[in-house]
Amino acid sequence: MLREMIDGLDVDHPLPLYQQLQRSIRQAIHRQALGPGDALPAERDIAEELEISRITVRKALDGLVGEGLLTRRQGAGTFVTARVEKSFSKLSSFTEDMRARGVRPHSEWLTRSCGSVTPDEAMMLGLSPGAAVLRFHRIRFGDDKPMALEYSSVPTRYISSPEGVGESLYAALRKVGARPTRALQRLRAVLFTTEQADLLGIAPASSGLLIERRAFLSNGQPVEFTRSYYRGDAYDFIAELNAA
Repeated sequence: MLREMIDGLDVDHPLPLYQQLQRSIRQAIHRQALGPGDALPAERDIAEELEISRITVRKALDGLVGEGLLTRRQGAGTFVTARVEKSFSKLSSFTEDMRARGVRPHSEWLTRSCGSVTPDEAMMLGLSPGAAVLRFHRIRFGDDKPMALEYSSVPTRYISSPEGVGESLYAALRKVGARPTRALQRLRAVLFTTEQADLLGIAPASSGLLIERRAFLSNGQPVEFTRSYYRGDAYDFIAELNAA
């Protein structure tokens, strides 16, 4: 089955066999012969079908896992990574995005706290020096895969206690009639620090995307300031453009 999807391997080729296998699987993914979420055969079966060693197969797959094209699931096997498309034209939460795509979202809290605003938070949220804000720092997961680091700040006039937020910040804001209706977002490319990479289970200096979002109520009051660091191998950001 795999032999039909990938190019043949040539022992006389100057490129090592594991790199040839990587290239062939990478090309199969790019032309969608292998689609998001597809399972690869077991390493033993790949080795037998292609008549190469399991060490060669393991080395090839390790490299593709490192690139983010493949994902290993404990006890289940190796799968083509399913990328998530995030539209810039719709104001939605991480939880809403994941559920809309049939992916199970959950979070691992790093901190939930209350404190005085920093100068940056005061400017973004329109608060006076010394005003109180709630901070929510967490790792966001989709189907048990760490997808992003999220750092949110919200004025205490909307949510009074850090424990007032569960899985979804926007769900908590909706309950108190303060769900944002519009937002300004800025995107830029970043390289993950060693600490950030450890939290996401990726290599240090891996590429990622930083989204800074400042969200507002219908009356123009700022309600949320969030910095989200998304894995570059897991997210595609799309926007619909129209001619003026």
